[in-house]
Amino acid sequence: MTADAPGWAPRVLIVDDQTLIRTGFRLILAARGIEVTGEAADGAEAVAAVRELAPDVVLMDIRMPVMDGLEATRRILQKSPDCKVLMLTTFDLDRYVYTALSLGASGFLLKDVTPEHLAAAVRLVGTGDALLAPQITRRLVERYAAEAERTAGTVPADLAALTPREREVLTLLGRGLSNTELATELTLSEATVKSHVARIFAKLGLRDRAQAVVLAYETGLVRPGER
Repeated sequence: MTADAPGWAPRVLIVDDQTLIRTGFRLILAARGIEVTGEAADGAEAVAAVRELAPDVVLMDIRMPVMDGLEATRRILQKSPDCKVLMLTTFDLDRYVYTALSLGASGFLLKDVTPEHLAAAVRLVGTGDALLAPQITRRLVERYAAEAERTAGTVPADLAALTPREREVLTLLGRGLSNTELATELTLSEATVKSHVARIFAKLGLRDRAQAVVLAYETGLVRPGER
């Protein structure tokens, strides 16, 4: 069954060093028809589990012993680019979440997420979309994008490859607009918007909207405080 099929649910790997959190998330997802294919207590175990179990979605804690969630995310997405990583954090402006989004994570959840939101988030990223709470993500990226750009020196993307329309779409993506909102703003069909977004991702080597938001800030297309 594909991600577009009715009733489809992703296979999930839960990664957290706290047994009670893993157990709680497993029970919540199982009660809503989502298969938990495995668990891991640290990043090293997660990397091995992804290689063995090939889950669709990884719920990844950030702070863990042996190997943290950032390094695990980097290694997982390097070897399994189709896997979606959803970061777990206790603080919505955690600088490590910003780094995770830059590495290719598809979004993040607070650990006190409601059961309904958890299941919905896992299904959403399993379809290939990114989980972005626009206001939280904007604040997060605004806080750390400038610092990351100074540290890195240069931004690894050539915006010259984009057409003027694609740059416009990327700018609006960076401001958190959905495809429906983009279509309204630009007076285009949603199908045309989706085509523009797909070409932007292909030209710039982006995995999803999360990385697009980060890149829009790092390249100056969107600046802190803009809406």
